[in-house]
Amino acid sequence: MDKVYDVTAMGELLIDFTMNGQSGQGNNLFEACPGGAPCNVLAMLNKLGRKTAFLGKVGQDQFGRLLKETIQESGIETKGLMMDENVRTTLAFVHTFPDGDREFSFYRNPGADMMLSETEVDYELIRQSRVFHFGTLSMTDEPVRTATKKAIASAKEAGCLITFDPNLREPLWKSLDDAKEAMEYGFQYCDMLKISDNEIQFISGKEDYDEGIRHLQEKYHIPVIFLTMGKEGSRAYYKDIRVQKTGFAVKAIETTGAGDTFCGCAINGLLNYGLEGLNKETLEEILTYANAGAALITLKKGAIRSMPEPSKIEEMICGSYK
Repeated sequence: MDKVYDVTAMGELLIDFTMNGQSGQGNNLFEACPGGAPCNVLAMLNKLGRKTAFLGKVGQDQFGRLLKETIQESGIETKGLMMDENVRTTLAFVHTFPDGDREFSFYRNPGADMMLSETEVDYELIRQSRVFHFGTLSMTDEPVRTATKKAIASAKEAGCLITFDPNLREPLWKSLDDAKEAMEYGFQYCDMLKISDNEIQFISGKEDYDEGIRHLQEKYHIPVIFLTMGKEGSRAYYKDIRVQKTGFAVKAIETTGAGDTFCGCAINGLLNYGLEGLNKETLEEILTYANAGAALITLKKGAIRSMPEPSKIEEMICGSYK
């Protein structure tokens, strides 16, 4: 079958409410930023000239309509996006700390993204894609958990490259054992894993990142793993190669979407080189590019609408970014 899309992603699409100053009365003001990790990744890929599609569900409400319009404007195919008449769009309130790190309060009990059923998944979209991307937020609850597993099976069958970012959000799980189980399910099927420093420690129980990654490689034989370490930069692990690149120093306003920007850039690298074309040089190039993209997005609020332009990423790498 002809591959029409470079990447199809499945999962949550929601509104991130981020703090944006105070009103004259001293009340906190929140900005409604379209977000959700899978679409953040796709938005970055679109900036890089890739053709993308999304599978998920939002409410038939003002936020759901805003999200659909936003991803359409980003160039993401929306025919796999369902609108739910009965359940509202998921909302997340982001509290940002002085160092740019953050914590989330979710309004999702249930949220529309949890209600996508296996019969609503557009499997044709998956079959027409070179890459299928997913995370664990679509595995917290039924019916979307079963839908995700069916989608992964369909992607495997269609010969898609499968990319996975666990994107652990502890408050959304009934128990952390359930979160571990979903992460382990993803590890079994993915060709590329993007995982953060705190996630590798959580899943492997090992303080040392390299030991944690080795544990995953030995147990699940994941072809390529990208590890993000916040402002410290990132590492890539492929066969017996381990590459590390330091991050770009910026004054972060907010880190929401940084990991997703990195992930989008890394998937783009994988599309450029294929698994067979990965070596020390190409992995260093991918890490440098992804680090620069991730640094740039921390200078803005929100994610989908804030993805960096490739020209700005190049400037950051060359040291000419102003």
